[in-house]
Amino acid sequence: MDKAPGRAFCQSPGHAFRLQRGVILSERQRGGRLADLLFRFTHVMMATLAQTAACNRAHSLEERMSRWLLMTHDRVDSDEFPLTQEFLAQMLGVRRPGVNLAAATLQKAGLIEYARGRIKILNRAGLEESACECYASVRREFELAYGA
Repeated sequence: MDKAPGRAFCQSPGHAFRLQRGVILSERQRGGRLADLLFRFTHVMMATLAQTAACNRAHSLEERMSRWLLMTHDRVDSDEFPLTQEFLAQMLGVRRPGVNLAAATLQKAGLIEYARGRIKILNRAGLEESACECYASVRREFELAYGA
């Protein structure tokens, strides 16, 4: 397999690294630390994918949006980050008006501040309460894999 079947993109501004296939293959054969980290990452991503599929079927938009915001918050080094309604709609599998309503509900509850494609987490503990149990499940997988 010479190419991945999909595309990768960054949700938030920052740095990303791309490894050439040969580096990954030789590291896998060698069984080094990088290979271990990549296998852990793959495990966490597969668990996240499975949990997200179930979550999208079973939980309300506000719960799913809270989960997504918490996952993003875990990965950025700030309480405020860029996130458009269009991107959130794509990630949550809904139309933009649904994202607008869910964001308004979370904002009215004092959990986030949302304006012009920027989200600010105001009350992380409240956002965790607003999220479905899927966030905690994925977070546990991450902590088990990386000891975080």
